[in-house]
Amino acid sequence: MTASFFRIALILGLLSAIGPFAIDMYLPALPSIGVDLGSDNHVTQLSLLTFFISFALAQLLYGPLSDMWGRKLPLYLGIGIFTVASIGCALAQDIETLIAFRFIQGVGGAAGMVIPRAVVRDMHTGIQAARLMSLLMLVFSISPILAPLAGSAVIEFYGWRGVFWAVTIAALIGLVLLATQLDETRPTKDRKGSSLSSAMSAYGYLLRDRNFLTLTFIGGLGISSFLVYLANSPFVLIQHYGLTPTQYSFAFSVNAVSFFAVSQATGWLGERFGLVRVMRSAVTFYCLVMVVMAVVMAAGINQLPVMAVFLFIGYGFLGLVIPTSAVLALEDHGQIAGTASSLMGTLHFVIAAVAMVVSGLFADGTAVPMAAGIAACALLAFVLTQATLGRRAATAPAE
Repeated sequence: MTASFFRIALILGLLSAIGPFAIDMYLPALPSIGVDLGSDNHVTQLSLLTFFISFALAQLLYGPLSDMWGRKLPLYLGIGIFTVASIGCALAQDIETLIAFRFIQGVGGAAGMVIPRAVVRDMHTGIQAARLMSLLMLVFSISPILAPLAGSAVIEFYGWRGVFWAVTIAALIGLVLLATQLDETRPTKDRKGSSLSSAMSAYGYLLRDRNFLTLTFIGGLGISSFLVYLANSPFVLIQHYGLTPTQYSFAFSVNAVSFFAVSQATGWLGERFGLVRVMRSAVTFYCLVMVVMAVVMAAGINQLPVMAVFLFIGYGFLGLVIPTSAVLALEDHGQIAGTASSLMGTLHFVIAAVAMVVSGLFADGTAVPMAAGIAACALLAFVLTQATLGRRAATAPAE
Protein backbone atom coordinates (compact mmCIF):
# COMPACT_ATOMS: atom_id res chain seq x y z
CA MET A 1 0.00 0.00 0.00
CA THR A 2 1.27 3.45 -0.95
CA ALA A 3 1.91 6.46 1.24
CA SER A 4 -1.07 8.14 -0.45
CA PHE A 5 -3.30 5.23 0.63
CA PHE A 6 -2.29 5.74 4.27
CA ARG A 7 -2.59 9.53 4.00
CA ILE A 8 -6.18 9.29 2.72
CA ALA A 9 -7.04 6.79 5.47
CA LEU A 10 -5.58 9.13 8.10
CA ILE A 11 -7.53 12.17 6.87
CA LEU A 12 -10.82 10.30 6.42
CA GLY A 13 -10.40 8.65 9.81
CA LEU A 14 -9.81 11.98 11.54
CA LEU A 15 -12.83 13.57 9.83
CA SER A 16 -14.95 10.56 10.82
CA ALA A 17 -13.75 10.79 14.41
CA ILE A 18 -14.78 14.42 15.02
CA GLY A 19 -18.39 13.54 15.88
CA PRO A 20 -17.58 10.48 18.01
CA PHE A 21 -14.82 12.49 19.70
CA ALA A 22 -17.56 14.76 21.01
CA ILE A 23 -19.19 11.67 22.54
CA ASP A 24 -16.21 9.79 23.95
CA MET A 25 -14.39 12.79 25.38
CA TYR A 26 -17.63 13.91 27.01
CA LEU A 27 -18.41 10.60 28.77
CA PRO A 28 -16.27 11.11 31.92
CA ALA A 29 -17.99 14.48 32.36
CA LEU A 30 -21.57 13.14 32.56
CA PRO A 31 -21.75 12.82 36.37
CA SER A 32 -20.16 16.26 36.95
CA ILE A 33 -22.43 17.91 34.36
CA GLY A 34 -25.45 16.56 36.22
CA VAL A 35 -24.18 17.98 39.50
CA ASP A 36 -23.16 21.35 38.06
CA LEU A 37 -26.38 21.92 36.11
CA GLY A 38 -28.65 20.41 38.76
CA SER A 39 -30.08 17.51 36.75
CA ASP A 40 -30.44 13.83 37.53
CA ASN A 41 -28.76 11.00 35.60
CA HIS A 42 -31.67 10.36 33.24
CA VAL A 43 -31.97 14.01 32.21
CA THR A 44 -28.21 14.32 31.80
CA GLN A 45 -28.22 11.26 29.53
CA LEU A 46 -30.70 13.10 27.28
CA SER A 47 -27.80 15.30 26.20
CA LEU A 48 -26.21 12.13 24.86
CA LEU A 49 -29.41 10.71 23.35
CA THR A 50 -30.37 13.93 21.54
CA PHE A 51 -26.91 14.03 19.97
CA PHE A 52 -27.46 10.50 18.64
CA ILE A 53 -30.92 11.33 17.28
CA SER A 54 -29.77 14.39 15.32
CA PHE A 55 -26.56 12.59 14.34
CA ALA A 56 -28.69 9.81 12.85
CA LEU A 57 -31.32 11.89 11.07
CA ALA A 58 -28.96 14.51 9.61
CA GLN A 59 -27.05 11.79 7.78
CA LEU A 60 -30.04 11.46 5.43
CA LEU A 61 -29.25 14.96 4.14
CA TYR A 62 -25.49 14.88 3.75
CA GLY A 63 -25.33 11.85 1.46
CA PRO A 64 -27.57 13.29 -1.28
CA LEU A 65 -25.84 16.67 -0.92
CA SER A 66 -22.46 14.99 -1.41
CA ASP A 67 -23.77 13.23 -4.54
CA MET A 68 -25.05 16.58 -5.90
CA TRP A 69 -22.32 18.99 -4.76
CA GLY A 70 -19.28 16.75 -4.42
CA ARG A 71 -17.81 15.39 -1.22
CA LYS A 72 -15.98 18.44 0.15
CA LEU A 73 -18.61 21.21 0.25
CA PRO A 74 -21.06 19.30 2.54
CA LEU A 75 -18.12 18.46 4.81
CA TYR A 76 -17.33 22.18 5.15
CA LEU A 77 -20.98 22.82 5.99
CA GLY A 78 -21.24 20.04 8.58
CA ILE A 79 -17.98 20.73 10.38
CA GLY A 80 -18.80 24.45 10.45
CA ILE A 81 -22.16 23.76 12.14
CA PHE A 82 -20.43 21.40 14.57
CA THR A 83 -17.89 24.08 15.51
CA VAL A 84 -20.51 26.73 16.29
CA ALA A 85 -22.62 24.26 18.31
CA SER A 86 -19.58 23.14 20.32
CA ILE A 87 -19.02 26.73 21.42
CA GLY A 88 -22.69 26.90 22.43
CA CYS A 89 -22.30 23.76 24.54
CA ALA A 90 -19.25 25.21 26.28
CA LEU A 91 -21.21 28.32 27.24
CA ALA A 92 -24.47 26.59 28.31
CA GLN A 93 -25.77 27.64 31.73
CA ASP A 94 -28.53 25.04 32.13
CA ILE A 95 -29.20 21.47 31.01
CA GLU A 96 -31.90 22.53 28.51
CA THR A 97 -29.48 24.80 26.64
CA LEU A 98 -26.83 22.11 26.65
CA ILE A 99 -29.28 19.56 25.23
CA ALA A 100 -30.33 22.00 22.49
CA PHE A 101 -26.76 22.69 21.39
CA ARG A 102 -25.91 18.99 21.58
CA PHE A 103 -28.74 18.41 19.09
CA ILE A 104 -27.24 21.00 16.71
CA GLN A 105 -23.78 19.54 17.29
CA GLY A 106 -25.07 16.15 16.14
CA VAL A 107 -26.49 17.74 12.97
CA GLY A 108 -23.04 19.05 12.09
CA GLY A 109 -21.09 15.98 13.16
CA ALA A 110 -23.15 13.70 10.89
CA ALA A 111 -21.27 14.93 7.81
CA GLY A 112 -18.02 13.38 9.02
CA MET A 113 -19.71 10.02 9.50
CA VAL A 114 -21.40 9.77 6.08
CA ILE A 115 -19.08 11.30 3.53
CA PRO A 116 -15.77 9.48 4.28
CA ARG A 117 -17.51 6.13 3.56
CA ALA A 118 -18.66 7.52 0.22
CA VAL A 119 -15.11 8.66 -0.52
CA VAL A 120 -13.87 5.12 0.14
CA ARG A 121 -16.45 3.77 -2.33
CA ASP A 122 -15.47 6.45 -4.89
CA MET A 123 -11.88 5.26 -4.77
CA HIS A 124 -12.07 1.47 -4.28
CA THR A 125 -14.26 -1.64 -4.18
CA GLY A 126 -13.78 -5.18 -2.86
CA ILE A 127 -10.67 -6.10 -0.87
CA GLN A 128 -9.00 -2.73 -1.48
CA ALA A 129 -12.07 -0.99 -0.09
CA ALA A 130 -11.99 -3.31 2.93
CA ARG A 131 -8.33 -2.47 3.52
CA LEU A 132 -9.00 1.26 3.31
CA MET A 133 -12.11 0.96 5.48
CA SER A 134 -10.20 -0.98 8.14
CA LEU A 135 -7.42 1.64 8.13
CA LEU A 136 -10.06 4.33 8.45
CA MET A 137 -11.45 2.38 11.41
CA LEU A 138 -7.94 2.30 12.90
CA VAL A 139 -7.77 6.09 12.95
CA PHE A 140 -11.45 6.34 13.92
CA SER A 141 -10.72 4.07 16.91
CA ILE A 142 -8.27 6.60 18.28
CA SER A 143 -11.32 8.48 19.54
CA PRO A 144 -12.55 5.91 22.11
CA ILE A 145 -8.94 5.28 23.18
CA LEU A 146 -7.62 8.80 23.59
CA ALA A 147 -10.80 10.87 23.93
CA PRO A 148 -11.88 9.62 27.39
CA LEU A 149 -8.31 9.98 28.65
CA ALA A 150 -8.05 13.46 27.17
CA GLY A 151 -11.49 14.25 28.53
CA SER A 152 -10.48 13.23 32.05
CA ALA A 153 -7.37 15.41 31.87
CA VAL A 154 -9.31 18.39 30.55
CA ILE A 155 -12.03 17.95 33.19
CA GLU A 156 -9.40 17.77 35.92
CA PHE A 157 -7.95 21.16 34.99
CA TYR A 158 -10.73 23.04 33.20
CA GLY A 159 -13.99 21.32 34.19
CA TRP A 160 -16.53 19.81 31.84
CA ARG A 161 -16.81 23.00 29.75
CA GLY A 162 -13.21 22.51 28.69
CA VAL A 163 -14.28 19.35 26.86
CA PHE A 164 -16.36 21.38 24.42
CA TRP A 165 -13.59 23.92 23.83
CA ALA A 166 -11.31 20.97 23.04
CA VAL A 167 -13.71 19.51 20.45
CA THR A 168 -14.02 22.99 18.93
CA ILE A 169 -10.27 22.98 18.35
CA ALA A 170 -10.48 19.45 16.89
CA ALA A 171 -13.16 20.60 14.45
CA LEU A 172 -11.04 23.56 13.34
CA ILE A 173 -8.11 21.20 12.70
CA GLY A 174 -10.49 19.04 10.63
CA LEU A 175 -11.43 22.05 8.50
CA VAL A 176 -7.76 22.79 7.82
CA LEU A 177 -7.06 19.18 6.79
CA LEU A 178 -10.13 19.14 4.58
CA ALA A 179 -9.06 22.33 2.81
CA THR A 180 -5.41 21.38 2.32
CA GLN A 181 -5.10 17.59 2.22
CA LEU A 182 -8.22 16.03 0.66
CA ASP A 183 -8.99 16.06 -3.07
CA GLU A 184 -12.51 15.95 -4.46
CA THR A 185 -13.42 12.34 -5.41
CA ARG A 186 -16.84 12.99 -6.97
CA PRO A 187 -16.20 14.44 -10.48
CA THR A 188 -18.57 17.09 -11.83
CA LYS A 189 -19.77 14.76 -14.60
CA ASP A 190 -20.94 12.22 -12.00
CA ARG A 191 -23.04 14.83 -10.21
CA LYS A 192 -25.26 15.75 -13.18
CA GLY A 193 -27.88 13.08 -12.56
CA SER A 194 -28.03 13.71 -8.81
CA SER A 195 -30.85 15.76 -7.30
CA LEU A 196 -33.15 15.66 -4.28
CA SER A 197 -35.77 13.81 -6.36
CA SER A 198 -33.23 11.25 -7.51
CA ALA A 199 -32.12 10.88 -3.87
CA MET A 200 -35.70 10.10 -2.85
CA SER A 201 -35.88 7.50 -5.63
CA ALA A 202 -32.54 6.08 -4.49
CA TYR A 203 -33.77 5.82 -0.91
CA GLY A 204 -36.83 3.94 -2.12
CA TYR A 205 -34.62 1.59 -4.15
CA LEU A 206 -32.28 0.97 -1.21
CA LEU A 207 -35.19 0.29 1.15
CA ARG A 208 -36.27 -2.48 -1.23
CA ASP A 209 -32.77 -3.93 -1.49
CA ARG A 210 -32.76 -6.88 0.90
CA ASN A 211 -28.99 -7.36 0.70
CA PHE A 212 -28.28 -3.71 1.56
CA LEU A 213 -30.76 -3.68 4.43
CA THR A 214 -29.55 -6.97 5.88
CA LEU A 215 -25.92 -5.88 5.96
CA THR A 216 -26.87 -2.47 7.30
CA PHE A 217 -28.94 -3.94 10.13
CA ILE A 218 -26.19 -6.39 11.07
CA GLY A 219 -23.67 -3.56 11.26
CA GLY A 220 -26.20 -1.40 13.11
CA LEU A 221 -26.82 -4.02 15.75
CA GLY A 222 -23.09 -4.38 16.22
CA ILE A 223 -22.70 -0.63 16.69
CA SER A 224 -25.72 -0.66 19.03
CA SER A 225 -24.04 -3.13 21.35
CA PHE A 226 -21.12 -0.75 21.71
CA LEU A 227 -23.32 2.31 22.19
CA VAL A 228 -25.38 0.58 24.89
CA TYR A 229 -22.09 0.14 26.72
CA LEU A 230 -21.10 3.72 25.94
CA ALA A 231 -24.33 5.21 27.35
CA ASN A 232 -24.37 3.15 30.54
CA SER A 233 -20.69 2.64 31.34
CA PRO A 234 -19.99 6.02 33.01
CA PHE A 235 -22.63 5.32 35.65
CA VAL A 236 -21.86 1.61 36.02
CA LEU A 237 -18.07 1.90 36.15
CA ILE A 238 -17.80 5.18 38.08
CA GLN A 239 -20.80 5.02 40.40
CA HIS A 240 -21.29 1.25 40.80
CA TYR A 241 -17.73 -0.08 40.61
CA GLY A 242 -16.19 3.08 42.11
CA LEU A 243 -13.67 3.96 39.41
CA THR A 244 -12.34 7.48 39.14
CA PRO A 245 -12.92 9.30 35.81
CA THR A 246 -9.31 8.59 34.83
CA GLN A 247 -9.59 4.89 35.72
CA TYR A 248 -12.85 4.76 33.78
CA SER A 249 -11.12 6.26 30.75
CA PHE A 250 -8.45 3.54 30.79
CA ALA A 251 -11.08 0.80 31.17
CA PHE A 252 -13.13 2.23 28.30
CA SER A 253 -10.07 2.56 26.08
CA VAL A 254 -9.09 -1.11 26.39
CA ASN A 255 -12.12 -2.19 24.36
CA ALA A 256 -11.22 0.22 21.58
CA VAL A 257 -7.71 -1.26 21.41
CA SER A 258 -9.21 -4.71 20.85
CA PHE A 259 -11.63 -3.37 18.23
CA PHE A 260 -9.12 -1.56 16.04
CA ALA A 261 -6.34 -4.14 16.41
CA VAL A 262 -8.49 -7.00 15.12
CA SER A 263 -10.11 -4.81 12.43
CA GLN A 264 -6.70 -4.46 10.76
CA ALA A 265 -6.88 -8.13 9.79
CA THR A 266 -10.01 -7.52 7.70
CA GLY A 267 -8.21 -7.16 4.36
CA TRP A 268 -5.98 -10.21 4.85
CA LEU A 269 -8.80 -12.42 6.09
CA GLY A 270 -11.14 -11.19 3.35
CA GLU A 271 -8.59 -11.95 0.64
CA ARG A 272 -8.02 -15.45 2.02
CA PHE A 273 -11.55 -16.52 3.00
CA GLY A 274 -13.92 -14.01 1.40
CA LEU A 275 -15.56 -11.06 3.11
CA VAL A 276 -18.91 -12.80 3.62
CA ARG A 277 -17.36 -15.77 5.39
CA VAL A 278 -15.25 -13.46 7.56
CA MET A 279 -18.32 -11.49 8.58
CA ARG A 280 -20.45 -14.57 9.31
CA SER A 281 -17.73 -16.12 11.47
CA ALA A 282 -17.06 -12.86 13.30
CA VAL A 283 -20.76 -12.34 14.07
CA THR A 284 -21.00 -15.90 15.42
CA PHE A 285 -18.10 -15.53 17.86
CA TYR A 286 -19.09 -12.00 18.81
CA CYS A 287 -22.57 -13.25 19.73
CA LEU A 288 -21.23 -16.25 21.65
CA VAL A 289 -18.90 -14.14 23.78
CA MET A 290 -21.49 -11.49 24.62
CA VAL A 291 -24.27 -13.96 25.46
CA VAL A 292 -21.96 -15.96 27.74
CA MET A 293 -20.92 -12.69 29.43
CA ALA A 294 -24.55 -11.81 30.16
CA VAL A 295 -25.31 -15.29 31.52
CA VAL A 296 -22.21 -15.31 33.74
CA MET A 297 -22.95 -11.86 35.15
CA ALA A 298 -26.65 -12.65 35.71
CA ALA A 299 -25.53 -15.73 37.66
CA GLY A 300 -23.83 -13.45 40.17
CA ILE A 301 -20.27 -13.35 38.82
CA ASN A 302 -20.45 -9.68 37.96
CA GLN A 303 -17.05 -8.41 38.96
CA LEU A 304 -15.50 -5.70 36.81
CA PRO A 305 -12.47 -7.80 35.67
CA VAL A 306 -14.80 -10.56 34.43
CA MET A 307 -16.86 -8.11 32.39
CA ALA A 308 -13.73 -6.42 31.06
CA VAL A 309 -12.30 -9.68 29.68
CA PHE A 310 -15.54 -10.60 27.91
CA LEU A 311 -15.90 -7.13 26.40
CA PHE A 312 -12.29 -7.11 25.22
CA ILE A 313 -12.76 -10.39 23.35
CA GLY A 314 -16.24 -9.64 22.05
CA TYR A 315 -15.45 -6.19 20.72
CA GLY A 316 -12.41 -7.66 18.97
CA PHE A 317 -14.73 -9.78 16.82
CA LEU A 318 -16.93 -6.72 16.32
CA GLY A 319 -13.87 -5.05 14.77
CA LEU A 320 -14.27 -7.47 11.84
CA VAL A 321 -18.05 -7.09 11.56
CA ILE A 322 -18.30 -3.30 11.15
CA PRO A 323 -15.93 -2.69 8.18
CA THR A 324 -16.95 -5.83 6.26
CA SER A 325 -20.68 -5.15 6.58
CA ALA A 326 -20.18 -1.55 5.38
CA VAL A 327 -18.05 -2.53 2.38
CA LEU A 328 -20.44 -5.29 1.32
CA ALA A 329 -23.50 -3.05 1.72
CA LEU A 330 -22.01 -0.29 -0.49
CA GLU A 331 -20.45 -2.65 -3.03
CA ASP A 332 -23.23 -2.48 -5.64
CA HIS A 333 -24.15 1.19 -5.14
CA GLY A 334 -21.22 3.22 -6.48
CA GLN A 335 -23.39 5.72 -8.37
CA ILE A 336 -25.35 6.59 -5.23
CA ALA A 337 -22.61 5.94 -2.69
CA GLY A 338 -23.33 9.13 -0.73
CA THR A 339 -27.04 8.42 -0.49
CA ALA A 340 -26.43 4.77 0.41
CA SER A 341 -23.92 5.79 3.07
CA SER A 342 -26.48 8.25 4.47
CA LEU A 343 -29.21 5.66 4.78
CA MET A 344 -26.78 3.17 6.28
CA GLY A 345 -25.61 5.68 8.89
CA THR A 346 -29.11 6.78 9.78
CA LEU A 347 -30.35 3.22 10.20
CA HIS A 348 -27.28 2.38 12.29
CA PHE A 349 -27.96 5.18 14.74
CA VAL A 350 -31.74 4.76 14.80
CA ILE A 351 -31.19 1.14 15.80
CA ALA A 352 -28.64 2.29 18.37
CA ALA A 353 -30.98 4.95 19.78
CA VAL A 354 -33.75 2.38 20.21
CA ALA A 355 -31.32 -0.01 21.89
CA MET A 356 -30.11 2.74 24.23
CA VAL A 357 -33.66 3.74 25.19
CA VAL A 358 -34.74 0.14 25.82
CA SER A 359 -31.64 -0.69 27.84
CA GLY A 360 -32.12 2.55 29.80
CA LEU A 361 -35.58 1.40 30.88
CA PHE A 362 -33.99 -1.54 32.72
CA ALA A 363 -30.96 0.33 34.09
CA ASP A 364 -30.61 -0.01 37.85
CA GLY A 365 -27.06 1.23 38.32
CA THR A 366 -25.54 -2.27 38.14
CA ALA A 367 -23.76 -3.96 35.24
CA VAL A 368 -26.29 -6.77 34.61
CA PRO A 369 -28.89 -4.77 32.59
CA MET A 370 -26.09 -3.27 30.49
CA ALA A 371 -24.61 -6.72 29.79
CA ALA A 372 -28.06 -8.04 28.87
CA GLY A 373 -28.59 -5.17 26.42
CA ILE A 374 -25.23 -5.82 24.76
CA ALA A 375 -25.98 -9.54 24.48
CA ALA A 376 -29.44 -8.89 23.02
CA CYS A 377 -27.94 -6.78 20.21
CA ALA A 378 -25.34 -9.45 19.49
CA LEU A 379 -27.94 -12.22 19.45
CA LEU A 380 -30.20 -10.32 17.04
CA ALA A 381 -27.24 -9.72 14.71
CA PHE A 382 -26.43 -13.44 14.77
CA VAL A 383 -30.04 -14.47 14.03
CA LEU A 384 -30.27 -12.01 11.14
CA THR A 385 -26.94 -13.17 9.72
CA GLN A 386 -27.90 -16.83 9.82
CA ALA A 387 -31.37 -16.21 8.43
CA THR A 388 -30.34 -14.10 5.47
CA LEU A 389 -26.66 -14.73 4.67
CA GLY A 390 -26.39 -18.40 5.55
CA ARG A 391 -26.50 -19.57 1.94
CA ARG A 392 -24.66 -16.70 0.34
CA ALA A 393 -21.49 -17.69 -1.45
CA ALA A 394 -18.55 -17.23 0.90
CA THR A 395 -16.34 -15.42 -1.57
CA ALA A 396 -14.97 -11.93 -1.57
CA PRO A 397 -16.38 -9.53 -4.14
CA ALA A 398 -14.25 -8.73 -7.14
CA GLU A 399 -11.64 -6.08 -6.63
